[in-house]
Amino acid sequence: MNKPVLPVNSPKVINAWCSYDIANSAYILSVNTVLYPIFYQQVTQNAFGSEMIPFMGLSIRNTVLYEYAIALGYFIVILLTLSLSGIADMGGYRKRFMQFFTLLGSLACIGLYGFNGANIGLGLLLPMVAVLGFAGSLVYYNSFLPIIATPDRHDRISARGFSFGYAGSMLLLIFNIFSLQNYELFGFSDKLEAIRFSFIEVGIWWLVVSQIAFYYLREEHKKVQLDTTIFTRGFHEIFKVLSYIKKHKAMYRFLLSFFFFSMGVQTIIIVASLFGKAELGITDTKLIMTILIIQLVAILGAVVFGRVSSRFGNKTSLLWMLAIWVFVCFSAYSVHDEYQFYALAALVGLVMGGIQSQARSTWSKLIPSDTTDTASYFSFYDSTEKLAIVIGMLGFGIIEHLTGSMRNSTLLLSLFFIVSFVIIAVTKLKKEEPSLV
Repeated sequence: MNKPVLPVNSPKVINAWCSYDIANSAYILSVNTVLYPIFYQQVTQNAFGSEMIPFMGLSIRNTVLYEYAIALGYFIVILLTLSLSGIADMGGYRKRFMQFFTLLGSLACIGLYGFNGANIGLGLLLPMVAVLGFAGSLVYYNSFLPIIATPDRHDRISARGFSFGYAGSMLLLIFNIFSLQNYELFGFSDKLEAIRFSFIEVGIWWLVVSQIAFYYLREEHKKVQLDTTIFTRGFHEIFKVLSYIKKHKAMYRFLLSFFFFSMGVQTIIIVASLFGKAELGITDTKLIMTILIIQLVAILGAVVFGRVSSRFGNKTSLLWMLAIWVFVCFSAYSVHDEYQFYALAALVGLVMGGIQSQARSTWSKLIPSDTTDTASYFSFYDSTEKLAIVIGMLGFGIIEHLTGSMRNSTLLLSLFFIVSFVIIAVTKLKKEEPSLV
C-alpha cells in the first residue's frame, strides 16, 4: 500500500483541500438546486404545453420524471465508486479519479446549454452525468480528509470546507442572479437564455477553481498490474474494508443512521425549490433569494455545530440536529404562505450546514487511523448517501405521483429522521476518539 506524502495539519494543504468545496458546490447550488429545476420546469412546460410529459408510453409529471432521473444518476454513482475505490487505494489514484469525475461533471454542466425542453432525453441525461461527476469526485475528495489532518481537527476542517463551499457558490449564484435580472445588459434575448448561459459559467468555474486543490493534493503512485484482474483486486480491497466495518458496531450503526437521515436531507436539498414553486406558487426570483438565505445560514450552521461537536461530542451534536430536522418536516407539511417558507428555509440552512459537515467528520474519526484505504472507507460513506438519495427521491416522487402533492411526501421524510435519531441515540461511538462521544 502507498503511504500519503502530504504534510499533516498543513494550513496550506488544508485550505487547498477546502477550496475544492468552492469549485463543486457551485454546481450543486447554482445548477442542481436553483437554476436547473426552475429552467427545466419552464422549458418542458413550454415545449409540451403542460406539466405532464409523454415518456416511454406514459404520461408523467415533469417534476416526477426529473426526480426519477436524478435517482438513477445517483444509483450509477454507487456502482462506479464501489468498483473504483479499491483500485484508487491500491495504486494511489485518488487524485486522478477525482480529476476525471470533475472533468466529466463540468463538461456535462456546460452541455446543459443545449437543452431546450423538447429534447427531453438530453435534459434528463446531462443532469445524471453531472451528478455522476459531482458525487464521484466527492468520494476521493473526502478520502483526503483523514490523510491531511489528525482526528482532533476533523470537525473544524470539515466545517471549514463546507463553509468555503457555501460562501463561494453563493457568490457565483449572486452573479448569475444579476445576469438573469439584467439579461438585456448582457446581450441575452430573455431570462431563459441567461439561465442557459449560466450553465456554461458554472461548468467553467467548477473546472478552473478545482485546479487549486489538484495542485496541492498529491500522493505516491504504486505500480499496479493493469489487466483483467485489477477489478478483482480492487473489490478485494473493498471487501476487506467491509469486513472491518461489520466487526465494529459503531461504524455500521453510524452508516445506518447516516443512510436514513441522508434520505431526508439530500431529498430536501434537491426538491426545495420545486416545493416552493409547485406548492406555494413562489416566484423564481423569490425562490432564488430563499436559497441564498439558506446558504448564508448554512455557513453559520457549519461553524456553530463544528464548535458544538468539539465541545460536547459528535453524537450530541447529531442528535440535536436530527431533532430539528424532524420539526422541519412536520412544519413543511403545514406551510401555506411564503413567509412561513422563508422562516423554515432559514432553519433548514442552519441544520443543513451542520449535519453535512459533522457527518463527514464523524465518519473520518471512525476510520482506523493506520489505514491507507481511505477511498474505500469513504466509498461506503458516499455510496450510503447516494443510495439514500435514490430511495429518498424515489419515495418522494412516488408519493407525489400517487397523491398529487409534495406535502404528503414530507411526512415520509420525517420518518427517516426519527429512525436515524433512534439509531444514533442507542449507539456508543468509538472510545478511542473522545471527541465523538
